[in-house]
Amino acid sequence: MEKAIEILKNNNLLKIIDDELDIYLEIPHIAYIEVKRADSKAILFTNVVDRKNNKKFDVPVLMNVFCNEKAVKLFIGDGDKIGDEIESLLKMKPPTTFSEKLSTFGKLFALKNVIPKKLKGKGECQELIKLGKDAKLSDLPILTTWEQDGGPFITMGQVYTTSLNGEMKNLGMYRLQVYDDHTLGMHWQIHKDSNHFFHEYKKAGKKMPVSIGIGGDPMYIWCGQAPLPIGVFELMLYGFVKGKNAQLVKSVTNDIYIPKDNDYVIEGFVDTSKMRIEGPFGDHTGYYTLEEEYPFMEVTAITSKAKPTYLATVVGKPPLEDKYMGHATERIFLPLLKTTAPDLIDYYMPENGVFHNLILAKIKTLYPGHAQQMMHAFWGVGQMSFVKHAIFVNEDAPDLTDHDAICKHILNRIDIDELLITRGVVDALDHSSPKFAVGGKLGLDCTGDEIDELGITLLEDTELLEKMKEISSDVKNLKQYYKDTKNPVTVITVEKNRSQKYLFEDLKPLYDNLKILVIVDDANQNDVENPYMLIWRVVNNIDSNRDIYIDLNTICVDGTNKNAHDNFKRRWPDDVDCSKEVIDSLRQRGILDISDEFIKKFQL
Repeated sequence: MEKAIEILKNNNLLKIIDDELDIYLEIPHIAYIEVKRADSKAILFTNVVDRKNNKKFDVPVLMNVFCNEKAVKLFIGDGDKIGDEIESLLKMKPPTTFSEKLSTFGKLFALKNVIPKKLKGKGECQELIKLGKDAKLSDLPILTTWEQDGGPFITMGQVYTTSLNGEMKNLGMYRLQVYDDHTLGMHWQIHKDSNHFFHEYKKAGKKMPVSIGIGGDPMYIWCGQAPLPIGVFELMLYGFVKGKNAQLVKSVTNDIYIPKDNDYVIEGFVDTSKMRIEGPFGDHTGYYTLEEEYPFMEVTAITSKAKPTYLATVVGKPPLEDKYMGHATERIFLPLLKTTAPDLIDYYMPENGVFHNLILAKIKTLYPGHAQQMMHAFWGVGQMSFVKHAIFVNEDAPDLTDHDAICKHILNRIDIDELLITRGVVDALDHSSPKFAVGGKLGLDCTGDEIDELGITLLEDTELLEKMKEISSDVKNLKQYYKDTKNPVTVITVEKNRSQKYLFEDLKPLYDNLKILVIVDDANQNDVENPYMLIWRVVNNIDSNRDIYIDLNTICVDGTNKNAHDNFKRRWPDDVDCSKEVIDSLRQRGILDISDEFIKKFQL
């Protein structure tokens, strides 16, 4: 990480904190808050301790390496330009003129950099080698991020695996729970390449080799979460973007090759006959994911640079570091998505939709039903298949990232007859669906012209709230958004004592004043004045097959936490919240400088 730290320093993107800070909650909370600032920076923690075990580390911890768009461009590059390069390769035609042949030859010659290069001998990542019982995970400053977490876990581990026959390689990023000094959980989900490899080894009755890199070039991290097709080794993307081969060396105790410049490498084997309960853990959804059985690795070696830096991140409520990584991924993979959906012009996955919960897409609409056709195409493509809510607009729509303009454009075109509600695969982390990994999908076709006025009578917020309270004491607060559109949105908070379909029915006398009604709990820090976090809450909390009610021209969206009133049989997880005691302590010590307004805005 030395080069990355130097780049961050030279670009005024690094904070150095020398105060003594704990790997339990303190360091993660500081990083979590920093990346939410408009001018966020990476943080190097130089005085790291584990108070619980009375231990001091001589290793610094680097967090938020992708702290903003500038950092992403420094470590990855310009996403649009990289996307253009991919598009030009996809559109290459046989050359006819001599100059075209030279151009084509140049592009193809550059592709030699794509294939990772295996080196002989040891790498920088193997300057220090600890084997067997001497390889202790507790020697690494592995963080515990949230109070309800099942334990410490590695958040930026590059997980390198290979298929049983050795022909396919994979780099993924998965949660890695520390059970003890020599045991590490493997949270690879059912749709991941590593899980496919795992079942090959399991069927053959063999142990599966795994090596985990930490640190090195930050580009490895981004490659690990890139949505590449199954069978494409992610380090080929490194070579394509960087214009140079990834340099690999063989692990010490297994045959997996890993980047020579990793700061740490944890090696081992997964016994495919054994599973173990993993979690719970606060995740990027902003909720805790529940305990599930997953494989685990038995550590055989830990190697490192002579002077390593431990790299980590924080997952929780948005906005976080994955916002900046995700936006780069959008730009770079747009051309590849167009190969499946050629009429796609652009797409955008807002970070408060936690990426897989909400997508906006702009298409060239050619015929009736085109948007619905595209929705099905999206829901059938790789990681796009996990998207729960898709909104499609025509090519004449505003820029998808112009939030106010695009919201107005959409609300002027929402037509109940053009709603598509279906069912399919959802992310394994989704908590709102009645069944694990399968749930509702909602598609909005807003590619047409503005809808006709439907003649609702707008009331002031105070008057509408008063009328609702006269009908039901459940209603506590209210705010209307976009009253100047054909589909104004009314958000209410409720004290939930029953299924919200009964409240929607009770409010029938007010349908002449309502077009879209959104309901959230009055608890859980929900604030009708905070649309950013309201969107986060609602797209997390709804399953379209259960939580959307329609009566004539009025739509109700139930964004409340689900329970027995909704016949919800799974356990509903808690929000990921900071420890108030830790925040108060850090503020009192002058390490954190945040206002109460900041805490409320981001629902810390």
